[in-house]
Amino acid sequence: MGRRFHVAVAASAAVALALAGCSSPSSNRDSGGDNADAGKITAQSQAIDPNAKGPAPEIQGARDGGNLEVQAQTTPATFDPTDNYYLDANGISKLFLRTPTQLDIRDGKPTLVPDLTDVGTVSADKLTWTFKLQPGIKYEDGTDVKVEDLAYAIKRSFAHDVYPNGPAYQLQYFKDGDKYKGPYVSGDTYAGVETQGTDGLIIHLAKPFADLPFYMTFPLFTPIPKAKDTKQDYKNHPLATGPYMFDSFQAGTKLVLKRNPNWKKETDAVRHQYPDTFTFNWGVDLVKSQTAVLNSNGADASAINYDPLDASLIPQLKGKESQLLQGQSSCTFVFQIDTRKIPLEVRKAIAKAFPYDASFKADGRNDYVAERASTAMPPSIPGYTKYPPIPDLTGTGAGDPAAAKKMLEAAGKVGFEISWYYDNTKPIPQQVSQVRSDALTKAGFKVKAIGVATADLRGKIGDYSAPVNTAQGPRGWCSDWPTGTSWIPVLFKSNSVADGTTWGALNDKEFDKKIDAVAELPTEQATAKWAELDKEAMEKYVALPLFYDKTALLEGTNIGKSTVDPTTSLPVLTSMFLKS
Repeated sequence: MGRRFHVAVAASAAVALALAGCSSPSSNRDSGGDNADAGKITAQSQAIDPNAKGPAPEIQGARDGGNLEVQAQTTPATFDPTDNYYLDANGISKLFLRTPTQLDIRDGKPTLVPDLTDVGTVSADKLTWTFKLQPGIKYEDGTDVKVEDLAYAIKRSFAHDVYPNGPAYQLQYFKDGDKYKGPYVSGDTYAGVETQGTDGLIIHLAKPFADLPFYMTFPLFTPIPKAKDTKQDYKNHPLATGPYMFDSFQAGTKLVLKRNPNWKKETDAVRHQYPDTFTFNWGVDLVKSQTAVLNSNGADASAINYDPLDASLIPQLKGKESQLLQGQSSCTFVFQIDTRKIPLEVRKAIAKAFPYDASFKADGRNDYVAERASTAMPPSIPGYTKYPPIPDLTGTGAGDPAAAKKMLEAAGKVGFEISWYYDNTKPIPQQVSQVRSDALTKAGFKVKAIGVATADLRGKIGDYSAPVNTAQGPRGWCSDWPTGTSWIPVLFKSNSVADGTTWGALNDKEFDKKIDAVAELPTEQATAKWAELDKEAMEKYVALPLFYDKTALLEGTNIGKSTVDPTTSLPVLTSMFLKS
């Protein structure tokens, strides 16, 4: 499962991002053909800091005041916390919603820290988690946040008939999650959650869920008083617990946030309250908006556009590089190889012949928005290790069709048919398909590239029984939270085929056991072990790693020092400020 990414990511034709192949709710992404601080790292290990306390460290040079404008082409789907499974809405919601735990972006990497509660303690049987609410937290109206409000929010998340777009891990992991239908239908009595005293939140599980504290960073866990639940209208003014609150809201067009006078920085280890207001404007023309931000005349100097940098503006960056905000994301894109249908020696020949460089170029990629990949997990994930690349799985190079043909000859597999679906209604996917077809044909493969309409592509590549053996979906994956559990078990266990989230369609029971053994460890112990399994999966040539997605967006000259949140691909809005 993975988070829905804001459709603005797909809005720039010049960087060729499209929705095709997005098979799980929000993180799986595909480019027209396949569908980061930009510095490379070799390892990322820290995942949890249970002792973090407010106030957040002051940012050097930060000042209070002013209106910071945030622009984007595409409108966030909803601000109802229960229905929010979108990267853009999640990133924005951090300004006004607090959750039991939160992610602190340190040196461009996410670390789990306390927010409304501690990071939780788990029972010996791993089926009961207890979280303690910190005292003194208030809503925007001055009323106290109660532990019962946290419990009610959890119960509300089971009303998937009302909030169908929200994440659903609780239905699978929480006790009786497959039976309880939320407070509107099933009432307030639910075996999966209870309160204890004035500060104890207890969650009962159906099966162990080591990453529950990470899941509790999601907006669905923000407290909601039962008496103030306006159901479908709640999205128009969710009750704020963060440093800002709704001032005015025009759905689909504009949101103005003002300071929340009842937020206390002493209780918050991450957020700040620097600008007086944030003004969000959606539906802007992408290139016009980014050009205006780059030129920074008048109010545009205090604006940021969170759409990915349009490639047409790259020449204008000369001398204005400081206005380009870059960072990692939580996404990796691959060319899948179906291990059920293609033997290992043929999979290795595909990797040998694959035209990485030409494919990257044909797909409209550039080094601002993508970094060549050699692993499954991207650099932003704790546990990532840049191990020596598996032969021909480097994400780079022209490919070697002649050497690949010799490999096929040695295996008696010359003429082996390679097949995939591509979007034949758009030029970029056509270009990418042709580049790959030419290279693999030279290598001695028989290539069958099947063109389909955009509307049909997602369904076709998500059907693992379809008559193709490469480039199935998901062609890209972005984790729901920054741990290896969001990657290795989801993509490489045997059940991932039935779940619709497989890379390579492995059916390897021994590998499943290795994955399960790590998944059952506490997060702190599991973190360092995921890279070993990442490497073992790549050694099976389940997919060709192509690139890690990167964030590259433009900000005005009056925007103070800012950083990218790799879990949302947006700026860390809660740390932004204006220079003057």
